[in-house]
Amino acid sequence: MKEITDVLLSEQYDAEQLRNLRIPESYRAAVVLHDDVDMFGAIPAENRDPAKSLTLSDVPTPEPGPGEVLVAVMASSINYNTVWSAIFEPMHTFGFLKRYAKAVPSAGIHDQPFHVLGSDMSGVVLKTGAGVHRWQAGDKVVAHCLSVELSSADGHDDSMLDPDQRIWGYETNYGGLAQLSLVKANQLMPKPAHLTWEEAASSGLVHSTAYRQLISRNGAQIKVGDVVLIWGAAGGLGSYATQLVLRAGAIPVCVVSSDHKAELVRAQGAELVINRAEEGFRFWKDPETPDPKEWKRFGARIRELTGGDDPDVVFEHPGRETMGASVYVARRGGTIVTCASTSGYQHQYDNRYLWMALKRIVGTHFANYREAWEANRLIAKGAIHPTLSAVYDLDEVGVATRRVHANAHSGKVGVLCLAPRPGLGVDDPEFRARHIDQINRFREPSDN
Repeated sequence: MKEITDVLLSEQYDAEQLRNLRIPESYRAAVVLHDDVDMFGAIPAENRDPAKSLTLSDVPTPEPGPGEVLVAVMASSINYNTVWSAIFEPMHTFGFLKRYAKAVPSAGIHDQPFHVLGSDMSGVVLKTGAGVHRWQAGDKVVAHCLSVELSSADGHDDSMLDPDQRIWGYETNYGGLAQLSLVKANQLMPKPAHLTWEEAASSGLVHSTAYRQLISRNGAQIKVGDVVLIWGAAGGLGSYATQLVLRAGAIPVCVVSSDHKAELVRAQGAELVINRAEEGFRFWKDPETPDPKEWKRFGARIRELTGGDDPDVVFEHPGRETMGASVYVARRGGTIVTCASTSGYQHQYDNRYLWMALKRIVGTHFANYREAWEANRLIAKGAIHPTLSAVYDLDEVGVATRRVHANAHSGKVGVLCLAPRPGLGVDDPEFRARHIDQINRFREPSDN
C-alpha cells in the first residue's frame, strides 16, 4: 500500500505505471462485524456509541468483476447511513449483503462477516474489470452511491426505481471508508479539479440527494420565488439544500439549532432563519403525543419572516420529529419532499391538513446517475461549494461517526484514507483561489 500511496502522492504517474503496481492482498478499512450485531442489546438508538462497533480491520482485496473498478481511496466522509450501520439501527446491514448476494450471482463476494462502510469517496482508479471503457487507471474520480443492476425495465426511465437499486457502502460491501474501494464503473464521476481530496469526498451523497429533492423532475422542481422551508439547514443535507435554493432564485427559510449554525446559513446568503432551540419549538408534548399548537406557532413564525407566505416546498428529512409540523405549515397545494427520517421512520401528522388543503408528499431517495452527475458538475463549476467542517484520520472514524450521531457538527465531516494530510489533490489552484472563502465557510479553525 505504501508503494501505491507514494506513486499517487508524487503526481507523476501514468496509466501504465499504475496498472503495473502490485495490488496488496488486503487493506485497512472501517468495518462493522456480524458477530457484534447484538452488542448494544436494549440500549436506545440515541444512546448507542458507534465508536464501539466501528473499527479498523484488514480485509481481503476484492477483484473487480465485469463493469467494476478498484479505486485507491484518498478521502471519504461520514453520512447518516454510517451512523445507522454502526449502531445497527433500525436493523443490522448484514441482511442487505446476504440478500444482494442471493439476488445477483456475481455479488456473492459482498456477503462477508464484515461490512466495509462508507458511501462517499474521492480517489484514483487503480484497476478496471472487463467491459469498463469510460475510466482507466490514473483517473481522479469521485463516486456517487447508487448501485443498480438495470436488469429490470422499471429502472430504465429512472434508475432509482430499479428493484435491484442499492446504496453502495450501506446495502453493498467494500464502501469508501477504506484505503481501497470496489465500485461499479457507472458510479464514477470526474473529481472537481479545484478541490482537495477531502473536500471532493464530502458532497456526493448529500448534494445529490438534495438536488433530486429540490431541482429534479423527480422531486419538487422548485422555481424562482418559491418559499422553501429547510430543516437542519446547516447540516449535511441542509447546507447543500440552502445553496441550491438560493441558486435557483427561490427563498430559503432555514431552521437551525444554534446561533453558530444560524451564522453559517446567513454566510451562505440566507436571510430568513429560525433558531428552533432559541425559540423553544417542541412539536411533541410527550413521545406519543404531537402538539398542534406548536405547529401553529411555527407556521406563524414562518409567515412573520416571509411577509405572510407559507412554504411552497418543505425540505423534509428529520422525519418523525418534524413531519407533523411540515405537513401543517406547507401552503395550500404545496409540496413536502421527504427522505432519510433521521429522527424516526414512523411519521405522525394530521391528514386533514394534507387532503383538504390539496398538499402532496413526495418521497425521494438519493439520486440517479444523471442527477448525481449534474450535482457534481455544479460543484466543478463553482456554483455549489462543499460544506466540509472537520477532517479526521481513518483511525479516528469511530470518533467522527459518534460526532455525527450526536449532531455535534455542521455541514460534513470528512475522513482521510490514503491522503496523509488535508490540503492535497488540488489541480486548479487559480480557480480555487476565486472561491476559497466559500470553500472554507464551514471549516472549523483547527482544520483551515
